[in-house]
Amino acid sequence: MKNILITICVALLCSTANAQSTTDYASLVNPLIGTDGKGNVYPGAQAPFGMVQLSPDNGLPGWDRIAGYFYPDSTIAGFSHTHLSGTGAGDLYDISFMPVTMPLKEADAPLGVHSMFSHDREKCEAGFYSVHLDSYGIDVELTATERCGIQRYTFPGKEGKVILNLAKAMNWDAATDCHIAIVDSCTIEGYRHSNGWARGQEVFFRTRFSVPFTNITFEEKSVISGGYERIVRGKAFIEFELDDEHLLTIVTALSGTGLEGAAKNLAAEAPHNDFDRYRSATQDDWNNRLSRIEVKGGTKDERVCFYTALYRTMIAPTLFCDVDGRYRGADKQNHTAEGWMNYSTFSLWDTYRAAHPLFTITAPQRVDDMINSFIAHYEQHGRLPVWNMWGSETDMMIGYHSVPVIADAYLKGFTGFDAGKALAACVATANSDDYRGIGLYKQLGYVPYDVTDPYNADNWAMSRTLEYAYDDNCIARMAQAMGDDSIAAVFCHRAGNWRNQYNPATSFMQPRDSKGDFQPQFDPDEYTPHICESNAWHYMWSVQHDIDGLIELMGKKRFEQKLDSVFTYSPGENDELPIFSTGMIGQYAHGNEPSHHVAYLYNNIGKPEKTRKLVMQIMKEMYRNTPDGICGNEDCGQMSAWYVMSAMGFYPTDPCGGEYELGVPLFPEVKLNLENGNVFKVTKNGNKGKAYLNGKRIKSTTISHKEIMSGGVLEFK
Repeated sequence: MKNILITICVALLCSTANAQSTTDYASLVNPLIGTDGKGNVYPGAQAPFGMVQLSPDNGLPGWDRIAGYFYPDSTIAGFSHTHLSGTGAGDLYDISFMPVTMPLKEADAPLGVHSMFSHDREKCEAGFYSVHLDSYGIDVELTATERCGIQRYTFPGKEGKVILNLAKAMNWDAATDCHIAIVDSCTIEGYRHSNGWARGQEVFFRTRFSVPFTNITFEEKSVISGGYERIVRGKAFIEFELDDEHLLTIVTALSGTGLEGAAKNLAAEAPHNDFDRYRSATQDDWNNRLSRIEVKGGTKDERVCFYTALYRTMIAPTLFCDVDGRYRGADKQNHTAEGWMNYSTFSLWDTYRAAHPLFTITAPQRVDDMINSFIAHYEQHGRLPVWNMWGSETDMMIGYHSVPVIADAYLKGFTGFDAGKALAACVATANSDDYRGIGLYKQLGYVPYDVTDPYNADNWAMSRTLEYAYDDNCIARMAQAMGDDSIAAVFCHRAGNWRNQYNPATSFMQPRDSKGDFQPQFDPDEYTPHICESNAWHYMWSVQHDIDGLIELMGKKRFEQKLDSVFTYSPGENDELPIFSTGMIGQYAHGNEPSHHVAYLYNNIGKPEKTRKLVMQIMKEMYRNTPDGICGNEDCGQMSAWYVMSAMGFYPTDPCGGEYELGVPLFPEVKLNLENGNVFKVTKNGNKGKAYLNGKRIKSTTISHKEIMSGGVLEFK
């Protein structure tokens, strides 16, 4: 009976989604936005939250090519199956294929074999990418399922040649072991092990070709390991005899658990070779998901920016388990997810701010699975994830920001995870005394800048205190809601530690040493090693849980003056700004996450008109339908989540608990087709911001998650 009910519910959801998908939203997505400038995104094909990100690689390393692709380049050196969306660290690029004809166009390393291409013969949408390889006269098309990448090559003649290069690496990534084996005349399998940002990464694959290969040549070398000699195959040159259509389709499944997992994923998700069927199914999926928010009005460019941003909020985190639930854990062992799906690629210092709160509205069915993934990571690793991917904890960035994601879900009523286990994991992580100054934070009430530990190479001491205090507040609120008053009391006290960084003499948050002295010769404009990727102007406001306390400490008038200065006090013409300070309005840096909530803080002092003006300015200036249309690193969806939330007219200044600050919607009408069957509509007639919910004037500057999920109409008029 339960299975029958599930089937009926799924059918109803699908029919509802299909009814909503009369607009081709996938074609409104422009994945080239952010491939130039600081966005660091890839333009290739992916299913929503999919394990596979099949995308072209230009073949050159560098900061601008961290996602493998940089719009100003004119070369393509392969199409690989894994990529990171808008991060500051270059890794992955696993399982790279390159179709060629003879003679090869080859350059010195690191570029190697490549082709020239032109953007005039390039097309990309949600779930689809195509390009013409000018050097070989080959048309390439890419699409993907959740765990499989599908490529279709159209050669100029009947001879088809493909290079599979597992040893190819860029940026931080370096292959440590790889192998290719023949399964049958149409199938190969193998693995690529590597070290980079993800340490000890293991990717297994199985690839099926639509026609038998006529010849395969391996590039091999002998390696002595553990006293035994073995042959390492890192590269294969594969030849085909094609029919009159000159078509070759390549279907590749990935797995983190082993060759058997890759084989199962291939059989379950990609049993045939019909490229168009895969593309249609994936783009239908994207249309269904994108149609859950319908916008009307605005310019064509604004609609493209909106749906591209919404798309980018649904490409990470990524699914990280096989079709049977098996996945590689943080302990480097295989585990099985029972009744849930494992996820990875959590850029939590970024995404806890808006992307995860957005998921509770747009992708609630995945929220419980993500938290179950956190709990499993804790059980295998001893701490909740900080920034993990492919079964590896990178320990990148600061805070323990799995905590606000867990607490936010619990406070919003999500029940698909063990709340007791989750709270215990939060508390244990927050009490990891030998990790990143947490012990000193508990002892002194702040992290001193003159003490380091093995995990504290970047220092960032002042920022750690503020981030820890926020996370501690989330633990306190969750514990209180669960009736655990003792835990709530401890962490409520710790949540006030942000006050220990405030220097009333300068009215800034300021680093302190282990003796309690504030950093001498303090300059709030300076980017110091004690403040994470920011200066004191940015981190001044990182007290999202206690803005009223900050106002009380500073005084309302001084608070407003300093907030005004953030947006009017510009860096000097000769000031050298770090690479992450982009999207500047005065000292405000929209290209980096600590600034993201700051424009909304005027609501807290009764000046919402200033919030509305700034939010509209940021939406108009910092997001454009151009290759350089993202003003900073996309950071796995956070830059886009800010835009999606703000364009709908509300934003989670405090990302935990379900209260959203009102701004001003970008479009005359936004309709949320909620997964619970309700519809929430936002309408705008002018920008003065008088807000009405279901006909009643909203006297505050907030709206609750519960009010949104209950359906209704929010009017700005």
